[in-house]
Amino acid sequence: MGVGCKLDGPPAHFRAAVEQLHAARLRPEIELSEVPAPQRIAPYAAALGADIMHDGQDIGTGRFVLLHDPAGNDSWEGTYRCVTFVRAEVDPEMVRDPMLSAVAWSWLSDAWQAYELDAIAPSGTVTVVLSEGFGNIAHDSLSAQVEVRASWTPAVTSLGAGSSPGPGPAPGPTAGLAGHVQAWGELLGAAAGLEPLPTGVASLPRRPRARG
Repeated sequence: MGVGCKLDGPPAHFRAAVEQLHAARLRPEIELSEVPAPQRIAPYAAALGADIMHDGQDIGTGRFVLLHDPAGNDSWEGTYRCVTFVRAEVDPEMVRDPMLSAVAWSWLSDAWQAYELDAIAPSGTVTVVLSEGFGNIAHDSLSAQVEVRASWTPAVTSLGAGSSPGPGPAPGPTAGLAGHVQAWGELLGAAAGLEPLPTGVASLPRRPRARG
């Protein structure tokens, strides 16, 4: 996983938090990869990238960044912050729906609720784009995308006991930061139009591959 940190290395509880990211259980269509973490936003950072392929085409992509500032951040209301990005191809007719932005945000808020997560000080934007060709490319079909950018502070209780993550993922499929990665995965799947997994079908841990 791409990790940015000070020269003296990340604290133990941040390393434990990164391990919790690895413990996330995502649906099989989502391929995780390690991507470079931002260097200047916070003293410590880790990042994951994700892609959804269908018939050889990339229909959805995303990024999950975990930031940590031991000194705290007033706007975060905490010392950790999840910063996420999702972009997916959608039916052009969906873009014409004035409710699409609200619906797209609800994909994330519903995922928080489904995984029983507390998202503190959430913020974000939803952007919808419709592309239509004219002139020599007027014959090209319409294309549309939805893009969701969101950030939130994971509640202390969701990071493990005490004021920092425990030594590893706590018991349960939504323990610690793994649940926040899973919620982001649900957002990506919904944006890409994937059907919900049938009841009783479990997702598997997805160890991210390193991008060459």
